[in-house]
Amino acid sequence: MRLLRTVVTRLLLLCAMVAAGAAAGAGAANAAVPDVWGFAYVNTNSGVPNLSYQAGSWTSGTVTVTPGVPGEYFVRFPQIGIPKGGIAHVTAISQTAEWCQIEKWGQVGTDEIVAVRCYRYGGGPAKALFSIVFASSSGALPAGTQAFGYVYWDGSSIASDYNSSLGVNAVFHNATGDWTVWLPGLGSTTAAGNIQVTAVDSGSPARCKVGAWGWSPNGQKIQVLCHDATSLPRDTGWTLTYQRERAITGAFAPPKLFAYTFDNTPANPGPYAPLPAGVNFNYPGAINKIQSAGTGLRLVTFPAVGALPNDVQVTAFGPGPEFCNLLTLWTTSGSDVYVRDVACYNGTTRVNQASFVTYTSVY
Repeated sequence: MRLLRTVVTRLLLLCAMVAAGAAAGAGAANAAVPDVWGFAYVNTNSGVPNLSYQAGSWTSGTVTVTPGVPGEYFVRFPQIGIPKGGIAHVTAISQTAEWCQIEKWGQVGTDEIVAVRCYRYGGGPAKALFSIVFASSSGALPAGTQAFGYVYWDGSSIASDYNSSLGVNAVFHNATGDWTVWLPGLGSTTAAGNIQVTAVDSGSPARCKVGAWGWSPNGQKIQVLCHDATSLPRDTGWTLTYQRERAITGAFAPPKLFAYTFDNTPANPGPYAPLPAGVNFNYPGAINKIQSAGTGLRLVTFPAVGALPNDVQVTAFGPGPEFCNLLTLWTTSGSDVYVRDVACYNGTTRVNQASFVTYTSVY
């Protein structure tokens, strides 16, 4: 009977999301950036997750979670439901080689529900903790150093996207599990900003990462690579967000306490500050540091930005099938944040691997 109730609940939620037009299309109205946003640390499979780690543009209510099949979770963000569009990212928090992916998202009533599925390497369901963020933006940002853009690729086309220069984003399918993303108008003369990528697949295990990154004054060129439950290339859907001097939600001032970094020399025992400075941004102006905590484990310190509620997301970088998650929940101590640790894997073996890490508070 309990299994039957779980299946029925899952079907009702999925049907409601499909009926609402889950994750299709992009808004075009001029508005502040972002239009809506929310994040949460999900530490329960049912009920209200930790209140100290959830925040959003809602005026009342809390994030809630409903379980589905093993490894599946429906995260409901109150009062920020939108008919179409937006972007979602999720990062597993686990002691082992596990990841979480998005299944779909959509409006149900006034709320936004994001369906998450977590797996362990090999494809079995995982009872993982995770951090999640959802946001939607429209309109343009004034010309300057700040830039923000995202793309949701549904497996065959761009289903939702945003570009703060109002440029037209493009995606090119190169080979199985391999795409090139072009974000025009968000260019830089050197490496600057941060990138987050998450697989979107409701049928099978999939994980995605940044394979390569190129920049020019005209735009950002990013390779997305995706793999199946093991290490084989896989065609799937995915989300990608590029941020430069703005929070992962697209917001700015507030929050005045946010930071990101690119661990581009993962064999460096550290502590070290990644270069060029544009990939190691801290809004108050402090210097983020990274150091080894053992093979495949990286301690990231974001000074002067510590404030609850807050959120951390991680994405692996490089040409192979490696992936990264968070070993434990990050710690906020005084004004500093300690991500202890970013953990990266090749198969089930921890390896030193480059990664993007982004942090935001609500303030």
